Amino acid sequence: MKRMHVIISGRVQGVSFRAYTRETAVALKLTGWVRNLHDGSVEAVFEGEDKNVKSMLEWCRKGPRHAVVSDVDATEEPYTGEFRDFRITY
Repeated sequence: MKRMHVIISGRVQGVSFRAYTRETAVALKLTGWVRNLHDGSVEAVFEGEDKNVKSMLEWCRKGPRHAVVSDVDATEEPYTGEFRDFRITY
């Protein structure tokens, strides 16, 4: 099991990035959260099976159709199992 903390930069707000992130994470059976940051980036934490977290990171590098991702800063953290589902937070 793996946990990744990511900051996604670029044109990632106002393009339904959080909603599509949640949809993709749920489809990959990941738990965690996603939120917008004041600087225009998006922050997320994903937990789940290694291969599914890897697939999620690949998706984050592209994002939804209208997004323009310029950078994904991903940091592996110790897996905690603290989440029950995947949520959009504010």
